[in-house]
Order: sequence, then C-alpha cells, then structure tokens
Amino acid sequence: MAVKTKGLGKGLDSIITDKRKQGNAEKKEATGGFVFVNINKVEPNPDQPRKTFDEDKQLELAESIKQYGIIEPLLVADRGDHYLIVGGERRWRAAKKLGLKEIPVNIKKLTDQEIAEYSLIDNIQRDDLNPIDEALAYKKLIDDFGYTQDVVAEKVSKSRVVITNSLRLLKLGEKVRQMLIDDKITTGHARALLGITDGDRQYIVAQKVFDERLSVRETEKLIKKLQTEKPEKLPKSDGKLEIIYHDLEEQLKTVIGTKVSIKKKGKDSGKIEIEYYSTDELERIMRLLKSIVNE
Repeated sequence: MAVKTKGLGKGLDSIITDKRKQGNAEKKEATGGFVFVNINKVEPNPDQPRKTFDEDKQLELAESIKQYGIIEPLLVADRGDHYLIVGGERRWRAAKKLGLKEIPVNIKKLTDQEIAEYSLIDNIQRDDLNPIDEALAYKKLIDDFGYTQDVVAEKVSKSRVVITNSLRLLKLGEKVRQMLIDDKITTGHARALLGITDGDRQYIVAQKVFDERLSVRETEKLIKKLQTEKPEKLPKSDGKLEIIYHDLEEQLKTVIGTKVSIKKKGKDSGKIEIEYYSTDELERIMRLLKSIVNE
C-alpha cells in the first residue's frame, strides 16, 4: 500500500519534534517514517476540537480507503498502553468501519499542550471544523494554556479579528449554535443574530431567517428593526408548542427513518421538511410514503 505524507503547514514544525519509535511486538515497521499498529491499540482524543462527523463524508472516506488504502498515516501520541490520536480520527473511524486490523501511524512524544495545538491546527488546515467547534477550540487554548487572542492568532496563522469574531459565536443560544453547525444559517447570519440577547427570541428570528431564506443583509435589517420596536412587539417563544413540535419530529423520525423538521409559519400553518442523503434513500422514503397513503 502506497503511503505518502503531506506538509504540516506553517507553524507546525516548530510545535512538534518528530521522535520515531523503534519496534515492539505491536508495531510493524514500514518505509517512509511510519509504522503499522494494531487498530485496537489506537484511541480517539476526547478533547479533540472536532465534535461532529458528517456521516456521508465518513462513508465516502471509507469507500476511498477500501479502494486505495490509507494514503496518509495518522499522527498519534504514545501513551504507554495505547496510542492517542492527534490527527486522523476520521481515517481511524473509517478503518474501524471497514474492519481493518492494522493502520499506518506516525508516533510522536507530545505534551498535552502540543496535542491541543496540533489537533486544532490540523483540523483548521483541513477545513474540518464547523464554526462552533473552531470557536470552542480557540477558547480551550485560551482557558487551558493562558494564551492571549494574539498568540492564538499567530499559532493558527489568522488575524486577531478572525479569532475575536469566532469567539463571539459562543454567545449564541444553544439552539442557534446547532443551526449554525447544521448549516441552516451562515456565520454572517449568526453574527447578526448576536444583536438579540434573549436566547428564545434569537432562535425564533433564526428560524425566520432560515424559513424565508433571508440574506445576511436582510437579516441585519430585520434585527435592526426589531431592536427599535417595543419589547412586547418582539417575537415571543412558546415553550409548550416547541416541546410538542419536538415530540412530533421524533415520532416522524422513527416512522420515516431520517431527520424530520416541523417549521411553524403562521398561527395554524407551517411545513414539514424530510431530509435525505442519497437517491436510494429518497426512493425508499417515497415508497414508504406511498405505502402509508395506500393503506
């Protein structure tokens, strides 16, 4: 299996010094500065910045590995009785799914701080992080290691303004954060929504932005208008109704077998959205709906 390594990118060489490990019973030597290890000896990093994994992309990666093998070795830290993944958890997950027994790794001796720095930079360079995971990773470097925003900016080769704007996203309510993670709104929309401090109202406006496909500029105008109106005119959250909608969504999800969203538009109106991730799944859903109608 051909394995090639890629450049680490700006700043990484100064963070990590390569210390290749020599043979033991669990490692099989290979050429190119990496070794093969038992996949059961490799474990994911619970503190890695990436918290969400797109299932469709995971399936695509698994198919690629099935055809061509793992092109780039994982980066792992030696923890004595196991190896901790520093870079390459998606490849590890795909290899697990395929039932591979051994995987290629580069083994390095790293501190917790070096692991946190590398994991963040590796994910950012691969564009693997959603905006919220990226912001949480910056916050971790600041909180755990005492970095200033300037230092973080230097580490990841971004401007101080980019770091500041990223951290501001953590002021969003949890529901709006999830909408950003799910790509229902953009970071531009999210920054505009920060003008609404009440979490429930922020979420309702975010839903309006999504339902009506408002641009960032239109969202900014809407929020500016809401801010000039009296508080009683601002959208209010109906907590009981949201609970009912959530329960109905879960019931539909169980029946249809995929994500279902109910969007309220008027007093007694709205729409139901059914997500699919392949043409085969769309055909399955259509067959299911037809069978329900014909019952």
